Amino acid sequence: MVGFPRAKQITNEELLSLECDFLIPAALENQIPRGNASNVNAKVVAEAANGPVTLEADEILSKKGVFQIPDFLCNAGGVTVSYFEWVQNNCGYYWTEEEVYEKLDKKMTKALYDVYGLVKKEGVDNRTAAYMVAVSKVAEVVKLRGWV
Repeated sequence: MVGFPRAKQITNEELLSLECDFLIPAALENQIPRGNASNVNAKVVAEAANGPVTLEADEILSKKGVFQIPDFLCNAGGVTVSYFEWVQNNCGYYWTEEEVYEKLDKKMTKALYDVYGLVKKEGVDNRTAAYMVAVSKVAEVVKLRGWV
């Protein structure tokens, strides 16, 4: 934090290379490109921003053994709750805050289990498994709607 007493000012690149358990890039796209991915010293990168890790950096982090939580899985809570709001407005039936959190917890937990189940079953990385789950859901809906 700038101006905090006894704090050492560092650059964004230095921040991303600090040794830590969790690194949560939450602001911008492409925060971790190929050029600084090898400097990341986190055990887990949880992508709270949209697209904070480039595809090239993703490969580097994977080779380093960094556990990655892809953006469209990690930051899906906000859009999920927006969907809940849309459903409630269309139905004219409103849930309590507790009910919303309960439904969100169920959705996110299922998504995590679906993704990490595929990681184990297919031997793919987290991002590939997340894409596989997403594409299979879209394919299922397209089929159910009779579009194919």
